[in-house]
Amino acid sequence: MYLRRARRGAALTLCLAVLAGPWAVAGCSAVANPVHSSAVADEPSAPASGAPRTAPPVVMFLGDSYTVGEVGVAPEETYASGTARLLGWQVIVGGRGGTGFVKTTNGRDDFLGLFEMQLGWRPAPDMLVVSGGHNDRRVPPAEVAAAARTLLDRAAQRWPGTRLLLMGPMWGNGTPTPQVLGVRNALQQLAGRLGIPFVDPLAEQWITGGRVGGNASRYIKADGTHPTPEGHRYLASRLAAAVERLGLSAPVRQAP
Repeated sequence: MYLRRARRGAALTLCLAVLAGPWAVAGCSAVANPVHSSAVADEPSAPASGAPRTAPPVVMFLGDSYTVGEVGVAPEETYASGTARLLGWQVIVGGRGGTGFVKTTNGRDDFLGLFEMQLGWRPAPDMLVVSGGHNDRRVPPAEVAAAARTLLDRAAQRWPGTRLLLMGPMWGNGTPTPQVLGVRNALQQLAGRLGIPFVDPLAEQWITGGRVGGNASRYIKADGTHPTPEGHRYLASRLAAAVERLGLSAPVRQAP
């Protein structure tokens, strides 16, 4: 079962990026590490296929405020960190509130730029989870998919053998707009073309109803968008279950 709470503690080292900048109402200011490299990062050798693992998997997340947190929810309280606790992963959380594959905040970086600043220079993880699209809903879906393709290609080139998982946009109620559904569809089709597993919170109805009815009144804040701390724990349980179904609960980076 995915609720492996006994694997917390010593088996799990929670590695979080250092926050930079003040919290913003629309999301959190995420980490901006000044170190940047355009070359493949030095990395330890991946274990041979079938070899016993001697350390928990290293999984990195890249996303928006759902992933990195926002006012009242720290990075270690988000669904990303919660999923790592449930599955016994070492985790590094990257991204910034208000951003997306195309969308930037205050003219700053999109997901690709944040990947380069925060994650891409690090030793290769076993898996990278990219979650977003909510903030790209006003961008033509084809443009979002093209930017996502560039990011995923960059990650695959930087970290040969690292597993990639793409997660579609999340929404604060059970009736996502046609625009966000269009972005979801474009990302899902891209994942299919690339052979990358896709997790779809909208199709799986992780959040239902609104302020009245469904689970949104319990799991979503009064802003109608961001999860409560309890909501993040719930989302973590849903993602952990989805990862289990995909056979990625214990990902292992393959030797290039």
